[in-house]
Amino acid sequence: MDTIRRVWQVTKSRPTLEGAGVKLKRAFGFSEAPNLDPFLLLDHFGSENPEDYLAGFPWHPHRGMETVTYMIRGEVEHGDSLGNRGTIRSGDVQWMTAGSGIIHQEMPRKMAGLMTGFQLWVNLPAAHKMMAPRYRDILAGQIPEISSGDGVRLKIVSGEIRGVRGPVTDLVVETEYLDVALDPVAEWRHPVASGKTACAYLFEGSGFFDPDRDREVPPGHLVVLGDGERVHVSAGTRGARFILVSGKPLHEPVAWRGPIVMNTEAELEQAFREYREGTFIKSKQVRRDP
Repeated sequence: MDTIRRVWQVTKSRPTLEGAGVKLKRAFGFSEAPNLDPFLLLDHFGSENPEDYLAGFPWHPHRGMETVTYMIRGEVEHGDSLGNRGTIRSGDVQWMTAGSGIIHQEMPRKMAGLMTGFQLWVNLPAAHKMMAPRYRDILAGQIPEISSGDGVRLKIVSGEIRGVRGPVTDLVVETEYLDVALDPVAEWRHPVASGKTACAYLFEGSGFFDPDRDREVPPGHLVVLGDGERVHVSAGTRGARFILVSGKPLHEPVAWRGPIVMNTEAELEQAFREYREGTFIKSKQVRRDP
């Protein structure tokens, strides 16, 4: 019988200011990252007040990692130093591999009602830190959604469930990224291979993340799961919706400052020196997946 992954830690997301003054909730970041390898950061942005997000994230660099932006509701305009332009709309995903270096901006558009979305950072292994950047626009209609008669609905950004694969398939670090919605008191069991890091961020309703039901997790909390072979989640009486990510740890040293993540302090200093001197961009072309 598969070993159930038990809850190792539950933490509340913390209010944070980023970019030009965007108010968001940080599910995890620098201090938590050592326990979440290969993942570095997860931000939850969302507000009914445009003043909380319209300042956006003006031009800034990235190197040595990937960013995954998933819009639940709202629109964000993207532009980068290599000529890519586009708008991430409700249900869309942008998966950007910074690799050797990219400079970009992400500017939310004003809208009525709640705007909400997520950005995940995935580390790159040392051998791929300086790879050519890649950029993918994934439209909502390209993300497969599967459901079952027992009150479970899944959107698969990356990974595979019952022969259905998500649209992002060429990842350096194999990552499963799922948007999971459970009806009230519904249960969900899902295999995650032993040795992989797995965590869930619950943003609607509430839920129990192991079969003992010792602790009901409220919205705005991160659940870090221990090792095992299967995830077991039970929704509360209001249902539950959460992001589940899993991936194999890199077990490599991390040198991280701001938007740049390398393996050594010398590499980090070099990156910032190149940014100051105007030699940061190494690749003049970005592959855009159709």
